[in-house]
Amino acid sequence: MRLLPPTPEGLAIAAAAVRRDEVVAYPTDTVYGLGVNPFSEEAVRRLFAAKQRDAGKPVMLIVADEAQLFQVVSHVSSIARTFIQAFWPGPLSLLFPKSQRLPHSLTAGSDKVCVRCPASRIARDLCLAAGTPLTSSSANLSGDPPVRSLKALDLLGVAAGIDAGFLEESEASTVFDPAHVAVLRKGAVAEAELRATLEW
Repeated sequence: MRLLPPTPEGLAIAAAAVRRDEVVAYPTDTVYGLGVNPFSEEAVRRLFAAKQRDAGKPVMLIVADEAQLFQVVSHVSSIARTFIQAFWPGPLSLLFPKSQRLPHSLTAGSDKVCVRCPASRIARDLCLAAGTPLTSSSANLSGDPPVRSLKALDLLGVAAGIDAGFLEESEASTVFDPAHVAVLRKGAVAEAELRATLEW
């Protein structure tokens, strides 16, 4: 794995690796994640191989902005837009109807995809540099603890890593289904805060 600084030059090298369908490690809001081009079957295959991940598990995505969101989803409801405006960028992952451009392997055959616009500027800048949304799967073997430092990352098949040093511990994103107003995973945004948003 080639270690890269979180500079425009480092991001450009990592982005080029993404465009070659390679796996790249990058800092998220909480831990290091693994990013690949989500539209490429080969890139998704490499991601699953690096993590030794069960093919029956879907992968979350990150986007830099709303323009990238529309690359991976088929529809954004008015309720979903309310949560986007209130919590993005930030630790809220939302479930959307997926774009038909996304491979079935990415969503484990589901017609939904989970997407977040992260608070991490580095993660968003990598999406912009690569010109694509990215997968956001924790940088570890499936079942192992996620890593907060690239020095602790020991995975085969990861081409490059953007090294932002040690990431301080913080709560994972909340996963929320706006269509059913349901929390699927508790996290940094409390359910009460989500429900209060609908009462504005």
